[in-house]
Amino acid sequence: MNDAGEFGFELRTCRWAERQWPLEATSDRAVIVARQLGTRDRRWDTIVLECDPDALRKRANFGSNRLDSDLLHVVRNAPADWAYYRDALPDPGYPWRYVRESIHRADDRGILETRKRANRIEIRRKWPYPDWLERVVAIENKPDLDASAARALGAQLEYDVAVALADEVWVATRPTGERVEPVLFEDLPIEAGVLALEPETLSASVEWYPRSLAVDEPGTRILERPAGGARDGSAARFEYVDPAEKRQTRLEIAERAYERGWRSFVETMRPDCRHFELRARTGGQAMPYCHAHGGCQTAAACSGSCPEFEPEPPTWRTHGWPIEGGPGTRLQQLLETRRRRNRPGAD
Repeated sequence: MNDAGEFGFELRTCRWAERQWPLEATSDRAVIVARQLGTRDRRWDTIVLECDPDALRKRANFGSNRLDSDLLHVVRNAPADWAYYRDALPDPGYPWRYVRESIHRADDRGILETRKRANRIEIRRKWPYPDWLERVVAIENKPDLDASAARALGAQLEYDVAVALADEVWVATRPTGERVEPVLFEDLPIEAGVLALEPETLSASVEWYPRSLAVDEPGTRILERPAGGARDGSAARFEYVDPAEKRQTRLEIAERAYERGWRSFVETMRPDCRHFELRARTGGQAMPYCHAHGGCQTAAACSGSCPEFEPEPPTWRTHGWPIEGGPGTRLQQLLETRRRRNRPGAD
């Protein structure tokens, strides 16, 4: 196990994006980077959210946890003055009892005001929900793009371009040093950008600039492709995706990214193992490292089922070492602190 794996490359891509995005030097957009997010049909390796800085700071009023679709329905439509919730909110398309549950959840989180008048629930917003999301950029990470991986990636990128849920889609791969990067010869959609990223130094060059996708227009969701072959004359099955549905989905993904960030990898690992540590890399990044395996481990490998797992000795967790708990607790606190820094106004 080493940093050459796709997982390590993915973490390095996230750190590069956090430092270098947006690519235009004149842009003043704030950036949030997350990983392994998407929809039921499509999950992206890396997501870059370009945000309005002032609106992003106002988003912090609603806490660091995500707002799911039900909470968004409430806080985005809550009135400035007291009103009966059924009069104030648009018809959700599902039973109102679920709306009441969302109202109580929002009240418990302190992001909505509620009161009872004549046995009716009235609501009033605490803050307007800001329009903080401007653009969504999706990046697929393929450090070693062989022919079979390129075929699978081509189908995924065709899906992204057709649906146009993200404003841009990219492929990040390791540079080969050749005059023309081999990835440019692969059968990938011309709408997708290509980035050659050197993970050791966090240096990158744009080999192909992407086209902006029509996120405000209806998209096409590919449901089934022809099986292929000389005798296959069948057509692909698809459905249209309404722009309003796309806007809602983009915002839900952005909310999840706001909550998780990309440093959440430690939440699916075992930092309480005596072999686990974080090692500093170029760019001030802390990468997971396993002494038992001698390299950067993946979240799948670093689990309770790992045969090399050994819990921290009890003496490591006594006397508040170094602050509270053992080294694993301290590593979690460190990554959470760094994640929080990228949410302006969160503190």
